[in-house]
Amino acid sequence: MAKALSEILADDVRAALTAVLGDAARDADPLIRPSDHADFQANGVLPLAKAVKGNPRELATRVAAVLAPADTAAAASDADGADGPATVSTSGVIAAVEVAGPGFLNLTLTDAALAAQTAERLGDPRLGVAPTAVGQTTVIDYSQPNIAKEMHVGHLRSTVIGDALVRLLEFDGRTVVRQNHLGDWGTQFGMLIQFLVEHPEARPAGAEHSGEVAISWLTALYRDARAHFESDAEFADRARKRVVTLQGGDEESLAAWREMVAESKRYFEDVYARLDVRLIDADAVGESFYNPYLAEVAADLEERGIAVWSEGALCVFFDDIKGPDGDPVPLMVRKSDGGFGYAATDLAAVRYRVNTLKADQILYVVDSRQALHFRMVFETARRAGYLPEGVEAVHVQFGSVLGTDGKPFKTRAGKTVRLIELLDNAVDHAVATVEEKNPDLSAADVRAEAKVVGIGAVKYADLSTSRTKDYIFDLDRMVSLHGNTSVYLQYAHARIHSILRKLPAGTPTQVHPELALEPAERRLALHLDDLGATLATVTENFEPHRLASYLYSLAQTFSDFYENCPVVKAPTDAVRENRAALVRLTGDTLKLGLALLGISAPDQL
Repeated sequence: MAKALSEILADDVRAALTAVLGDAARDADPLIRPSDHADFQANGVLPLAKAVKGNPRELATRVAAVLAPADTAAAASDADGADGPATVSTSGVIAAVEVAGPGFLNLTLTDAALAAQTAERLGDPRLGVAPTAVGQTTVIDYSQPNIAKEMHVGHLRSTVIGDALVRLLEFDGRTVVRQNHLGDWGTQFGMLIQFLVEHPEARPAGAEHSGEVAISWLTALYRDARAHFESDAEFADRARKRVVTLQGGDEESLAAWREMVAESKRYFEDVYARLDVRLIDADAVGESFYNPYLAEVAADLEERGIAVWSEGALCVFFDDIKGPDGDPVPLMVRKSDGGFGYAATDLAAVRYRVNTLKADQILYVVDSRQALHFRMVFETARRAGYLPEGVEAVHVQFGSVLGTDGKPFKTRAGKTVRLIELLDNAVDHAVATVEEKNPDLSAADVRAEAKVVGIGAVKYADLSTSRTKDYIFDLDRMVSLHGNTSVYLQYAHARIHSILRKLPAGTPTQVHPELALEPAERRLALHLDDLGATLATVTENFEPHRLASYLYSLAQTFSDFYENCPVVKAPTDAVRENRAALVRLTGDTLKLGLALLGISAPDQL
């Protein structure tokens, strides 16, 4: 795996600091940052000088003398007529070092170092980025649709963000266990099952059918059952009794419930296939799965005094969580009617994920409105030992999807937008974009490309926004060829492959380290080298938008390179081969980065 140039420079600067200061600097952070005045700047001299009570600029000058290339250091020594600086073994990647301001070090890399990094990453499926979390297990809870209900725009962010995090964490070497926590249990199922038992004709014909048919009949079932429940008191009474028989394990009730679960899953799979996310049936673990453990969890918490009875309910209280009136806000484990709340299910899930799935880390990709609930669940789980030391639980919260009016995204009638409808609209909008770029394509090919463009646009618009913020759902902007959109990145990738196809036959993408690089070549090589550091930040903070920003900036940097550095018509074969290597690595980086976000990058659009 290739070590990033910033890491190599950090090692060099740390070695130079140690040569000057000894053990006081051995573990110092050189604070390597990109610079507008050089390739990088080392800012770590200032805090270190303060720690040793030294003059920062004087210390920086001594460190610079150690870091300077051998011929520069020798010339400076001869000019001063003094002994040379202390010598250390460094990587040789530094071409020039300059002291700036109160004690910063401006560092310029050799062209050969940039070329070597390009050569090392080129052709590697991982582009030189090493996995850092091999042997660790992350359980990630995301999507979470409800049985017998249609998925809507509210499920989009959890599904898309969760899928991107699965891909990113797997790339980092983790074992990732996907958990789709389905809402498959509750009092509404008594109403639905009773109606289905009394009206078997409501079932769709045929054993196998599409997800569209599945959700169509489930929607009709819910509508008709609700109407009967509200208008027929005797039916309502039978529905309530059906809940009791279902929870008691009645086979007829369970059979009807299983049928609804199976039909819902068929529909969910259709949606996931359209979105190109990795969730499958085996990842679905509904609330019902934890039912056998709820009484045990409640009894355990009560026995150990973690939960207490209050106003007929079993609750957990917290010293620092109070309502607007100053009264404590409890986490309700068991309700006064004897039923179990969401908290009991979530606590049972934590215990199962730690003990059975062997999680080192549990992520919950759930909207920000549930922040207090998860705070209380996690603290309770810590008290109970369900979340032991060394196991991390994180609420990966996200904001809302808004319409162009800045209000929660709704249909014109004020209803929640169906997810299937939203995806179909995205594909329809993308047709015009594809036709604009490829006016000669057949209608079938236009539609096929529009699916790739439209779905990618929806996912990228979500992922390119900081997940904690709300974002505006604007299809016209999402499918634009201009600005920070997936369409812009997809066409940048396709353009790169068009360039490579235009090269003279047999042209190798070969790096020539002896060549001097143009400024635009240097900028592109440096940006490509920053992939590993970007991915490390993304996985550490669960922030896919930082990868999106990196890819957009890369595409812009490549555009500047292509305008200033001819590839096909390069002045010499060696220059053409060198630039072709940069072009290919850029294409590979865009493709990998988009794939980690769950977005396709076709070679031709």
